[in-house]
Amino acid sequence: MAATVAPGVKAARAAPLSFTETVDMSHALYEGFPTFSGDKWFTVENIVNFAKDKVNLNRWTLMEHTGTHMDAPIHFSADGMTADMIPLSDLIVPVAVINIAARAEGNADTSLTPDDIKAWEAKNGPLPEGCCVVMNSGWHRLVDDPRFTGKDGEGKNHTPGFHVEAAQMLIGERNVKGIGVDTLSLDTGLNSSGAFPVHYEWLGSGRWGVEAVANLDEIPESGAHLFLGIPKVKGATGGPTRVIALL
Repeated sequence: MAATVAPGVKAARAAPLSFTETVDMSHALYEGFPTFSGDKWFTVENIVNFAKDKVNLNRWTLMEHTGTHMDAPIHFSADGMTADMIPLSDLIVPVAVINIAARAEGNADTSLTPDDIKAWEAKNGPLPEGCCVVMNSGWHRLVDDPRFTGKDGEGKNHTPGFHVEAAQMLIGERNVKGIGVDTLSLDTGLNSSGAFPVHYEWLGSGRWGVEAVANLDEIPESGAHLFLGIPKVKGATGGPTRVIALL
């Protein structure tokens, strides 16, 4: 089956892209990396070692949605694109970073809203065609802190995310290919306990998401591009991704 662009997202001939700097936007993945459920989703087993066999080889066991990773449309839809079907043109995109860190510091349950998008555009101009809109909540700085998962005594997660109305606005009124967050879920933590309205709305529209993005303070609000290196695994619902900002 041929991969297609998301409904409502215009396909365009790529313009020449030049850059002078790169920024690594992925956290290093390791055993014990925080997960949405709190379970261990990544393990490494040494199978062959250099001291004995003159070669090193490890076996990885992982869940697709661990570390800095992408959600393919199929993750929350019946028949959406799998990771291997996402067009290359969707994996090198302009990025718009919307900073809600000051608000999130005082309220872990806050969300990125349509008003935040409008405020970004009032300052920076219209969202770039075919871009990825990324929330900077400041959570990317907390990956080694218990606040990163935001789990309370009742097992509920308190972390920022997109508001479903922001997702609906980007789908219906803007030409956006992806959204990203520096938390573990596109949804707020409180909406990630079974409802997942943003996941269903956004991924269900044929678009992708990227979660646990790192180093968002190191790139500008506008003017950069993202390269998203997701493994080309047939049928994958997502996968750990090397996200690189091109400045």
